[in-house]
Amino acid sequence: MTANSNFKRKVRARAAKTGESYTTALHHLTPTPATKRLRIAVAQSTVPGDPSDAAALRAAGRGIRALMREAHEAGARLIHFPEGATCSPDKHVMSIDGPDEVGPSDWDRFDWPALRRELEETATLARELSLWTVVGAVHRLTPPHRPHNSLYVISDRGEVVTRYDERMLSNTKLSFMYTPGSTPVTFDVDGVRFGCLLGMEVHFPELFLEYERLDVDAVLMSTIGSPNPDDLGVFATEAQANAGTYAYWVSFAATTHDSANAPSGVISPRAEWLGRCSRDGRPAVAVVDLDDSIENHARPWRRTARDGIYAPHIIRDDPRSDARDAF
Repeated sequence: MTANSNFKRKVRARAAKTGESYTTALHHLTPTPATKRLRIAVAQSTVPGDPSDAAALRAAGRGIRALMREAHEAGARLIHFPEGATCSPDKHVMSIDGPDEVGPSDWDRFDWPALRRELEETATLARELSLWTVVGAVHRLTPPHRPHNSLYVISDRGEVVTRYDERMLSNTKLSFMYTPGSTPVTFDVDGVRFGCLLGMEVHFPELFLEYERLDVDAVLMSTIGSPNPDDLGVFATEAQANAGTYAYWVSFAATTHDSANAPSGVISPRAEWLGRCSRDGRPAVAVVDLDDSIENHARPWRRTARDGIYAPHIIRDDPRSDARDAF
């Protein structure tokens, strides 16, 4: 018999002995974990679309670092930026067929040295501020392979500790722009475990479930949304729903362009917005404390339900249960 089965047997035995419900007995027998607290900042930044414009890349880098300093002054240990915070190449700008028709991207147009300089300066500042920094960028692969659309995770020592690559690409991204990623990514900061998602992946609840099974405390969801700015409100709503469904925090990082409909913010395991940036189109950060001192009953119970707790209670031999064509 597995350890999990033994534990369930102990819970049922306690419930039978004390008259408690299974949930109450489970609560008494489950060890209380150490409280996790972490202050994070979610950024709302201006994202350039022309990767050949070195001046625009430099401006984006300066903007990123200004928000890092603001987050540090507010006591944050981690700052989370939107998709393509360094540059999110516009499909029309990149198209080899010209700006009037979307076609395969010409990645030789990207000023890769300028991008690297900005990322290196950002990593240097992360070390100086002792600030974990999660920033969206294009990750170059060996030609002729298309790059990844990625999130770099830079530690408080200024080191790239991991990278998440968007897996569920839009049709345009997949057909003309990027190589999809293949794996989920997690990392820990002061005992708090994070997972990462990008772009339109908020539409895929199975990715959020995957991170629940990987025991994350929070998911960092970075996006630039849809070409239609009204659609990003749906992205934010779905992020809120996934936070409540899987009972963990979700940080939703979007751009200044989308702030009127979906400003960046952090959502609690109860699907409540704990803090959001302004809707006025300006760069900003929202700073929030992730604090699990308030016990989250929903998450362990839903895990237990997914493990098949209901199976022993299913009736197999009552015709009243099987009949579906009568009152």
